Amino acid sequence: MKDEKRESELQERLVIRRSGYPSVGEIVIGTVTRVLDFGAFASLDEYENKEGMVHISEVASGWIKDIREHVKKGQKVVCKVLSVNPKRGHIDLSIKDVNERQKREKIRQWKNEMSAFKWLEIVGNKLNLSKEEVLKLGKKLLKEYDSVYSAFDEVASEGYEVLAKLVGEEFAKTMAEIARENIKPKKVKVRGYFEIKFLHSDGVERIKRVFQDLKTDEAVSLEVYYIGAPKYRVVVEAEDYKVAENALKKIVTNVSKLVKKLGGESNFVREAI
Repeated sequence: MKDEKRESELQERLVIRRSGYPSVGEIVIGTVTRVLDFGAFASLDEYENKEGMVHISEVASGWIKDIREHVKKGQKVVCKVLSVNPKRGHIDLSIKDVNERQKREKIRQWKNEMSAFKWLEIVGNKLNLSKEEVLKLGKKLLKEYDSVYSAFDEVASEGYEVLAKLVGEEFAKTMAEIARENIKPKKVKVRGYFEIKFLHSDGVERIKRVFQDLKTDEAVSLEVYYIGAPKYRVVVEAEDYKVAENALKKIVTNVSKLVKKLGGESNFVREAI
């Protein structure tokens, strides 16, 4: 009875799937529906009525004695799309070609998407819309965005106006309200390191003075790390890339001036995050 109840709850959840087929090379998430001696079949969670096959040779690296030791019915799997044949309805998948980083990222994205579907349900309930009406609006979002979560993310930072024409002003306003309750503002980081040299007996004290005098705006956070003489890393974080860049430029200018004033030499090297 518990399993039946859980299955019923899963079926009642709002899940918006894409029409059409995935692209070759795309990383997809699926649910194993059948396990046979030669391979496994998985329904694609993100696509309407699409199922792919993972040949036994694509399940894991090395020789596989029993495929059922690697995949089981009902298991969630992250796969890479190897080939697609729309005429025959065939989709070939690989589990072994997905590395750990890709797997973690896909699972994270899918969890975010499931949250976004729940938020859409909340929006629909607030506006007294039927499940069919919410599904229709959700499909509109999927045509314009990579995911429903991406739409919530944008409306949280840019305001309801970005979605008003697509889903209507009232729906967009409610989406923005829910998004701001659930999505933390993104922050960007820029960084680099200073090479600072003082040919003085109190050089360490002079370096301390250089960084103690650093100031930034309230919208910017600053961290300074000692890497190893003569290198000192500076990390600037802000909600906007331009703000972070401008803050870093000011820091570089101020540090360079102060080091020179105190009789030292400095050089700044920009690093990628």
